[in-house]
Amino acid sequence: MAKIDFGGSVEEVVTREEYPLAKAKEFLKNEVVAIIGYGPQGYGQSLNMRDNGINVIVGQRKGGQGWSDAIRDGWVEGKNLFSNIEEAIQKGTIIQYLLSDSGQKQQWDVVKKNLKKGQALYFSHGFSVVFKDQTNVIPPADVDVILCAPKGSGRTVRSNFLAGSGINASFAMFQDATGKARERAIACGIAIGSGYLFPTTFEKEVLSDLTGERGVLMGAIAGLMKAQYDVLRTMGHSPSEAFNETVEEATQSLYPLVGKYGMDWMFAACSVTAQRGALDWAKKFEAANKPLFELLYRDVQYGVETKRVLDSTSSSDYRATLQKELDEWKNSEMWKAGAAVRSLRPENWKK
Repeated sequence: MAKIDFGGSVEEVVTREEYPLAKAKEFLKNEVVAIIGYGPQGYGQSLNMRDNGINVIVGQRKGGQGWSDAIRDGWVEGKNLFSNIEEAIQKGTIIQYLLSDSGQKQQWDVVKKNLKKGQALYFSHGFSVVFKDQTNVIPPADVDVILCAPKGSGRTVRSNFLAGSGINASFAMFQDATGKARERAIACGIAIGSGYLFPTTFEKEVLSDLTGERGVLMGAIAGLMKAQYDVLRTMGHSPSEAFNETVEEATQSLYPLVGKYGMDWMFAACSVTAQRGALDWAKKFEAANKPLFELLYRDVQYGVETKRVLDSTSSSDYRATLQKELDEWKNSEMWKAGAAVRSLRPENWKK
């Protein structure tokens, strides 16, 4: 593995230079990758592997959006698309278990009874295995248990691949029954389009992932945006001004600079007034939010968050409840203003 200095800490990572796609294809040439579940990750990973020449099949129950999406994307029933997930598992050698976390709990008995010695059970999240007391997902001892977790949504896994950029991922081995678990994980990670792979454990992956989703990646940023927008509106600013100063400038100008060059470069590229204010207030926000992140991490670590997820998503009215929550965001003044602002971007002008 290549040794890379990450801010003063040297870590070993797998790069495409040392493990190119051709090597992954050669290693996987006798494997059949069975994707169980055609949700966001199943969609993204399966199509990327198919485009990269890997032998892929999909197991997805009929009747839902996943089945319709699979048909739309060119999977053929009876050939490489199976409505009976048991059949897909029996045909596969690497079983990519990509149902939702609650779906993995619900379907585990079906999956477990169809696993065979020597297969690999592949996850993209450590949730089910780490929190086995809540999910009952305990793999048999004679199969490899591996993880490859892209650092982005399944939709991004696909869109980045199509754009030629790929997406980074972590990998881990929980159980090596065959002696080739590590290379199975790495080869699959390269085959789904990862730019590089960094080693982790199932536990570290799920703890960091759940913290990140609830924190800076989604939950915290949504909350911060709403708080600033509401203060600006209360102080007499118009919806368009409040939205532009809260979201539009961030997502269209500043965040892309952070992603491309880093926070230091973004700070340096701004006015002196913006620099001074941002540098000073960043410390205040850090001090105010660190205790909240510590609480969040503890709730993740001790299973409070995973229990909440499993309890809520398994309820019969979950989809209706979820839609109500999503509609509250969609129909709020802030995000209605956002829809209007987005429609006025230069790229959306009518020509």
